[in-house]
Amino acid sequence: MNAAVHHFERDAAPARRLAEALGLPAHGIAHRRFPDGESLVQVEPGGRAGTALVYCPLDDPDARIMPLLLAASALRDQGAARLVLVAPYLGYMRQDCAFAPGQAVSQRVIGALIAQAFGALVTVDPHLHRTPRLDAVVQGIPALSLSAAPAIAGAIAAMVTPDTVLVGPDAESRPWVQSVAAPAGLDLIVGTKQRRGDRAVEITLEDAGKVAGRPAVLVDDVISSGGTLIACARALRAAGVTSIGAVASHCLASEADLAALADAGIASVLACDSVPGPVATIPLAPVLAAAIRQSLL
Repeated sequence: MNAAVHHFERDAAPARRLAEALGLPAHGIAHRRFPDGESLVQVEPGGRAGTALVYCPLDDPDARIMPLLLAASALRDQGAARLVLVAPYLGYMRQDCAFAPGQAVSQRVIGALIAQAFGALVTVDPHLHRTPRLDAVVQGIPALSLSAAPAIAGAIAAMVTPDTVLVGPDAESRPWVQSVAAPAGLDLIVGTKQRRGDRAVEITLEDAGKVAGRPAVLVDDVISSGGTLIACARALRAAGVTSIGAVASHCLASEADLAALADAGIASVLACDSVPGPVATIPLAPVLAAAIRQSLL
């Protein structure tokens, strides 16, 4: 198989797990900044023709997109016939329309940049709202939108008891929480969310009585500031849960945010390794490798 996985230093561990799962070599991408802030990117030389899988989560997109585009150009200059972006977390998806006059539709801009630089995109649980499909964001190239649910279901199966209730924060989460709960045969409830601001959220739980005297695990796609989970934890404590944990596809929370989650009574937080961090312990390599092998190699 004439292919390889390429990665920046920050992403070495999960990228190498993916390369191992695919049976491919892994190569680093060097990146440094000049004093004026410009990036210098260098891929390993060798002119390897074939497919270059570029592993690069876009959790800090303003800092990561320019080096990524430079790496794509360098790999193409080195002879790569096809470039595939493996971005387990895909930033800039929330702004899918102009919510006020004069706002940029960032989803459309980022999608166009990716489609121009790469021949295919692989991501996990993109935070799409009004855009129904990922291929509407990156038009003209294959776009795989994978679910972290199998990886999460396997991880939590070993840490929960049969009486654990899985809790989704809002109606949008119901199908996703169901896909995590079903393999383990766990009960679930789903809340109703009202957002008052970036960090101000109110949660009302349907069937709140179901959690009384039982442990609960909050399940969400993204932990950003943690405000949604804190609001859920408040409602769960009022309903009489015995303990609260949380699991997510992606965790963007800072150390201060994670401390706030602990202060809110969330005893443990787990996330997939789509974004580096202290709670990113669930490997996505098996999910990514299976889809890449089947559809792109």
